[in-house]
Amino acid sequence: MTFTDIFKQSFLQTYSADMSTKTIALNLLIAAVMGFYVFLLYHVITRKSFYNRTFNVSLWVLTVIVAAIIITISSNIVLSLGMVGALSIVRYRTAIKDPMDLVFLFLAIAEGIMCGAGLAIVAFAVAALVTVGILVLNKFPSPKPMKLLTVNADGYDCEEKIMDAVKTNCKKYKVKSRTLSADKLNLVIEFSSEDEAKCVKELAEIEAVTAVSSISHDGEVTF
Repeated sequence: MTFTDIFKQSFLQTYSADMSTKTIALNLLIAAVMGFYVFLLYHVITRKSFYNRTFNVSLWVLTVIVAAIIITISSNIVLSLGMVGALSIVRYRTAIKDPMDLVFLFLAIAEGIMCGAGLAIVAFAVAALVTVGILVLNKFPSPKPMKLLTVNADGYDCEEKIMDAVKTNCKKYKVKSRTLSADKLNLVIEFSSEDEAKCVKELAEIEAVTAVSSISHDGEVTF
């Protein structure tokens, strides 16, 4: 028997880990519990206008599935290599728009890996640490986002009056869009004002202005 044969035999024996049915059931149960915890955490933490229930349910399912995969590949090296090869050809094209969704996605995967590997204590510790971290960081005040102001007017000559009113009532402003068509003027202005109602009222009182709208958004904050 050569050194290579001894190394291969030793490696295979070391890698092989026969898990009892009780251990497998316990790991899957813990994964289900941690997945449900991630589900509740996402339900409480998320502050979206539209709650994505389907994505939240998929977090619990993902935790259990990942735990099952880890249990499977930890029992046999041949299965592990086959599993890696099978998963490597799968391409996921679902776009993640909110960074927090990506965080919860990785948290669900991590919890599944730790539970499948039998590291329940680590899974509980990570879940607790992430929960405390998110709650504490959410308490920090965030800058007030700027709003969008749309102004429609007849003719091009009133733009100077519109901008004078904006300068008077807004601390910060920036013209985002200027559209001229058929003697019509449309302005989209990003602004920040202490008295939004007064600003909109003064703009509406300009003779050529036909409509004024103030729109808030949940996008990125401009400093």
